[in-house]
Amino acid sequence: MKITVIGSGYVGLVTAACFSETGLDVWCMDTDRDKVDRLNAGRCPIYEPSLPELIARNSAAGRLHFTTDLSVCLDGADVAFIAVGTPEGEDGSADVSYVRNVAHSVGRLMHDDLVVVVKSTVPVGTCAEVESILRDELAARNADFTFDVASNPEFLKEGHAVNDFMTPDRVIIGVQSERARAVMAELYRPFMMSADRILFMDRASSEMTKYTANAMLATRISFMNDIACLCERVGAKVDMVRRGIGMDQRIGPKFLYAGCGYGGSCFPKDVKALIATAASHGCRMDVLEAVERVNARQKTVLFEKISRHFGGDPAGRTVAVWGLAFKPGTDDMREAPSLVLIDALLKAGCRVRAFDPVAMDRAHAILGDAVFFAPDMYAAAEGADALAVVTEWKQFRLPDWKRLHELMASPVVFDGRNVYREETLAQAGFTGYRIG
Repeated sequence: MKITVIGSGYVGLVTAACFSETGLDVWCMDTDRDKVDRLNAGRCPIYEPSLPELIARNSAAGRLHFTTDLSVCLDGADVAFIAVGTPEGEDGSADVSYVRNVAHSVGRLMHDDLVVVVKSTVPVGTCAEVESILRDELAARNADFTFDVASNPEFLKEGHAVNDFMTPDRVIIGVQSERARAVMAELYRPFMMSADRILFMDRASSEMTKYTANAMLATRISFMNDIACLCERVGAKVDMVRRGIGMDQRIGPKFLYAGCGYGGSCFPKDVKALIATAASHGCRMDVLEAVERVNARQKTVLFEKISRHFGGDPAGRTVAVWGLAFKPGTDDMREAPSLVLIDALLKAGCRVRAFDPVAMDRAHAILGDAVFFAPDMYAAAEGADALAVVTEWKQFRLPDWKRLHELMASPVVFDGRNVYREETLAQAGFTGYRIG
């Protein structure tokens, strides 16, 4: 079976590489010539554990190809995945113009019967729109090919994407025909050898499932951040509250960690898109609007704690920032809480010394020379009046407290991810501030 993946971004690359690992002939197409050249030269353009090795192995075996020529990709293809971006529009809605453009191109260039799969995160009704575009393009050519459009949203966690694809907890597929169902079942069969975790449904429900999943996870995070705020006021400890409610099987322990806000390419964009979708249908998402407000507020919490510690005037202070990516395991800086903190510190007249294990280049492209990018975590802390931990990378979990104490101008830690115990900080001679 030959499959085509259109778009070599995060989702497209993981999809193409993982399918090629099963022995399929996979062609990945992108309009960015420079990116395609880098991929063909064996250079992975994103940071994702195990992905570079997967790409290199399958490219060398002749199962994975990268090109800018969509016609070549579609020649003999059985399935074409659309995995292009759906960025946030000015009104918060998802911009599906790239998906539409791909649908037009596929309709103009497809050579035979084809199953077109929308992998991009798209609003409800997009698959129906893609189907209409394909039908119109084929009619304009007087071409009589059979095609199906399926929805197959991704549920990949950055930093764990390859494992998520290879051993998924579920695969959601929206189809309108038995032919599409059969093709998709065969395509995912290699990943279902131990248990069948495919859930087939209608396309609209499939599209809605993706947004609802991310909205629910974002809601849990914002809910706990709200609780953390109250805990600080009443003298409770949010970590104990989290453990207590997480033992309830109806609730469970995941995504209940208080912190300095969520970021990334999915949660912020998808929450806004779901709110916008509801508004376009005359419905208001009151809970999700509150989720957004809480998250925006939470990204300012670390700066507020730092400002209060220095008497409301942190100007002239040097602050070390550990962690720049929105989460560990990725170099993704989109909607990262670190950007909100650093912007506030710079505007307040602070000097910022930052370090991240993998996101330094991406952060420098955004922040420029306004921030000193240190070669390691201890160099970032040298001479600092305060240390803010924003991303919970594993290498930050057990620092050399004695060395850190000697390097810093004043031993103060603002723990934005509740990595450290209060007793640990106190015993090491540090003043510690946590969330909740």
